Amino acid sequence: MVVSAVQQAWEACDKTDTAFILVCSVFCWPIIPAVGLAYSGYSTRRSGLASFMPSVLAVGTCSIQWWLIGYSLAYGEGSGVIGDFKYAFHRGVLSEPVGTIPAILFSEFQLIFCATVCAIAVGGSCERGRLLPLIPFIFLWATFIYCPLAHMVWSDTGFLGAMGALDFAGGTPVHICSGATATALSLYLSYPLFRSKKSDIRTPSHLALHRPHNTICQAIAMIIIWGSWLAFDAGTTLSLNFKSVMAMCVTNLCASAGAITWACLTYYETGKWSLDSTFMGAISGLVLITPSAGFIDLTTSFFFGVVGALICRQALRFKFTDFARRIRWVDNGDTFATHCVGGFVGTIATGLFAQKAVAAYDGATEIEGGVFFDGNVKQLGIQILEALIGFTWSFVGSYIIIALVDCVPGLEVLAPDEDVVAGMDASQMDESLYEAQWAADADYHPFAKGNLRLD
Repeated sequence: MVVSAVQQAWEACDKTDTAFILVCSVFCWPIIPAVGLAYSGYSTRRSGLASFMPSVLAVGTCSIQWWLIGYSLAYGEGSGVIGDFKYAFHRGVLSEPVGTIPAILFSEFQLIFCATVCAIAVGGSCERGRLLPLIPFIFLWATFIYCPLAHMVWSDTGFLGAMGALDFAGGTPVHICSGATATALSLYLSYPLFRSKKSDIRTPSHLALHRPHNTICQAIAMIIIWGSWLAFDAGTTLSLNFKSVMAMCVTNLCASAGAITWACLTYYETGKWSLDSTFMGAISGLVLITPSAGFIDLTTSFFFGVVGALICRQALRFKFTDFARRIRWVDNGDTFATHCVGGFVGTIATGLFAQKAVAAYDGATEIEGGVFFDGNVKQLGIQILEALIGFTWSFVGSYIIIALVDCVPGLEVLAPDEDVVAGMDASQMDESLYEAQWAADADYHPFAKGNLRLD
């Protein structure tokens, strides 16, 4: 029997590591629709379904883009900024080991990162952005924003990685990128430059603040996102070792500290417990731990969660100010306050508190550590540079892309005034989470002729 090259490469992979990353990938995937579920809960009841749909568009469009050119641009050799087209259409991406797992599994795991970041980012258009323009925006964003940023930080030839930037699971490519992109989308919808601005049926404006309409959506989203994040950080090691275990443990503790801190502060101020506050606290902790999960110990992660909740909660207050209303600041899903601000803080804090001893828990990783534990002062400068490059690249690039999409007839990104007022479900979906939205259903009879009755 002739053994194929694919089979030979498969035999070279470690089956335990492969099974571990396969399971992590399966557990990570639900985070993508869960992000949409969270946005659905945050929105008004008449825009709940239209706020969920972008997450579905994100996973579908990103999957196609990743197969075509995304993986190659992110992890091909190329330059220090972007990869080449060596793996376009996933040519040769089969069972050849990346570390100890098959290349195709590595690609799939990294795809989930891309789609998750995108799902978070497109939340900036919820409740007033049309769905159709999101498809070309997502494809272009993945190509020109996410893939280069992932390449700079994580690929073998990326210049930020070569410089020594410490970013375990995505402080910059995930959180700063998604927060900056969502902010760019939101600001463009407030101040469109092209076709949306010229339309006489579209009035760029600030959305009136409102409470989340569906707490059960937030509850389910919190459960899924929290659990998926444990798999994300554990799986980022790409093998089953003690560092995987440690990454999962510090992630859970940091999220817990953030959730309890934010919830207790809300209780102190209002005398009431809030699931929304608990959810936001958990997210702030998960954001802060992402770049540092493979570099810090449990005690440090606890304080990361507490401080992260304090800082992100303060950042969130900005959207309630009169100044924010005057400048039409809309932070859908509180993406800027948690992901962008939290990503900055987490990335910089990694430079301060990373430990070379913890990084070596996998028996292979060698770093110079951070400022406080290992005296590596220059790491702080590298982390700040990484964060600034990530924010600038994501914000400016995303703003340009959404502006270009808005130039195309039929792809106006801002919804007409009447659609925003009525709710986006009716205009974008013609479906609803709530049957009461459709008055015609009030007289519905299950039999067309209505000639059969039940006694």
